[in-house]
Order: sequence, then structure tokens, then C-alpha cells
Amino acid sequence: MRFWNSKELVQRKSTILKSKEGLKSSMSVVVEKLTKVYNTQKALEEVSFEAKKGAITGFLGPNGAGKSTTMKIATGYISATSGTVLTNGIDVSKEPLKVKKITGYLPEHNPLYLDMYVKQYLGFVAGAYNQKNSTKRIEEMISLCGLEREQAKKISALSKGYRQRVGLAQSLIHDPEVLILDEPTSGLDPNQLAEIREVIKSASQEKTVILSTHIMQEVEALCDKVVIIDKGKIVADDKVENLKKDRHETVVYSVEFEEEIDTELFVNEGLEIELSQNKTYAISGSGDPRKVIMKVAGEHSLPLVNISKNVQSLENVFQELTREK
Repeated sequence: MRFWNSKELVQRKSTILKSKEGLKSSMSVVVEKLTKVYNTQKALEEVSFEAKKGAITGFLGPNGAGKSTTMKIATGYISATSGTVLTNGIDVSKEPLKVKKITGYLPEHNPLYLDMYVKQYLGFVAGAYNQKNSTKRIEEMISLCGLEREQAKKISALSKGYRQRVGLAQSLIHDPEVLILDEPTSGLDPNQLAEIREVIKSASQEKTVILSTHIMQEVEALCDKVVIIDKGKIVADDKVENLKKDRHETVVYSVEFEEEIDTELFVNEGLEIELSQNKTYAISGSGDPRKVIMKVAGEHSLPLVNISKNVQSLENVFQELTREK
């Protein structure tokens, strides 16, 4: 039996920790201090975040914030000015072809060969990836993405929603370890939306998924965490439920009366109040202002219809973090 001395134990522990850290980084997309400059315009400034395997990372931001630029760099389609992207431990700037082999990418503007038939196009993509048993894989993708009825059509004859399905199918056909989707549900009707959500959710169980979208309900339904970018900088990186927590000291209640009221009655009691819609007011104050609201309403015979706490939505958080200041 071998006995380790204290120095050897420390070294062994360090080796194990480094090995675990290496395994972690090899099963994710790690973006570190990514910067992109076009002439004198800085599109990205030291952007850093991580997307892990088995989870969906929502990547949000207003138009022109740098989402698509980040995704193009992460997939090796354009180069960064500085910074690194490690995809499953591979540096995309040094080995872009290796990264492309293990990455499925659906860009915002879905580039399809419109003169090809759906099945023909998927066969072309499978061939580009040297996909083994491509016939079986094509059939699987047609079924998975709901393209059975459209597979014999030319892509030019498809609606925008079905073109998106073809784009999603081509991004999945080589069974990539990483899936990067830029506005994947654009143009889908509500039924199609639900179906494609399930496809993405199912795929995420064994893959690292980064999803960009403007639909907040989609983020809340699909994403495990959210990264928000604004003007080329990361302004939030957290789980959805954490972002939605009320981050203010004051609590806001929506209070509906039967008729319009004198707002000064509440201001005199130290509350803030503003009319949000007809006969409904947003009333806020430190702590829990409900007791003061009820007291004022009782003393002045103000007929209350409803009182409810305003719940912070992801859309509220997004607007607050990306609003022009």
C-alpha cells in the first residue's frame, strides 16, 4: 500500500481539482473578455459569460447590442479583435474547423438554398459534415422538426415558419455538442412555436444551447439562465428567477378604486402614487404600504375595488437594464 506524504497529497488534490475544472470547461461555451471593433466603432467590450451543457442560456439584448456579433465569433464565422471563446475546451480562434464540426448554428437571417428541395438540402448539409447513415438522420430531422408534409417541396415554396424549421433541422443534423440559435422561432405561429420549443428543450438535455430571442415568454419557458447585453457590454447574467426578484427597496401595489381619487391623500402619508390606467394607481412605499393604503381609504371613504402587488416581470427587468439613460 502506498502512503502519501502531506506535500504529495496537496499536489494530488491540486491535480484532481485542475482535472475537474478542465472537464467543466470542456463541456461548455466559455466567453472571456470578448472585444470586437469595426474601424472606430466598438461592437463588443470585454464580454464574458459561460453556457453549460444540459442547460439553455438565453442571450438577450436590444437590436444592435452585439448579440449576433457574439454568436458569429463563437461559431467561427468572424474573428474577435481580442478575447477568447472556448467551445468544449477548443479555442475557436485557433481551431475554427474543429469548433464548426461540433457546433450547430442557426443564424438570424436563415441562409437557405431556395432552389433545393427540403430533403435534398438536408442531404447536402449532412454530406458537408460527412454524416454517417445520412438517410436515417435526414428522416429523423424531418420528423423531429415537423417537415413530413413539406419534405418534397422546394424551399422557395415554403412559408417563413417552415423555412425556420428547415434551418433548425440543418443545425441539428450532425448531432452537434453545442447549439447556437439566433431568433429560432421567428415567423412561427403559436402551434409551431410550442412544437419547436419542445424540440429545443429536448435537444438541450445533451447539448450546450445558447438561444437569442426577443420573446420574453419564450425565455421564461425555455431558459435556465439569462445573459443580457446592451451597447456591447454584459449588464446581467443570472438565473431567470433571480433576475425577476424585486431589486428595489420600495414595494409597488396596483390599487383600483371605483372612482378617481385625490392622490394628495396618499402623498401626505409618505407614499408615492401615480395613475397607471383609468381609476387604477401604482402606489409604493418602503416596507409594506398596504396598511397605509387601507388606512387612507378607510378614513376618506374611498371605495377600493382591488389591491395587488406588482410582480417584476422579465420584460420589466430587460427594459430597465437596457433603457436609454
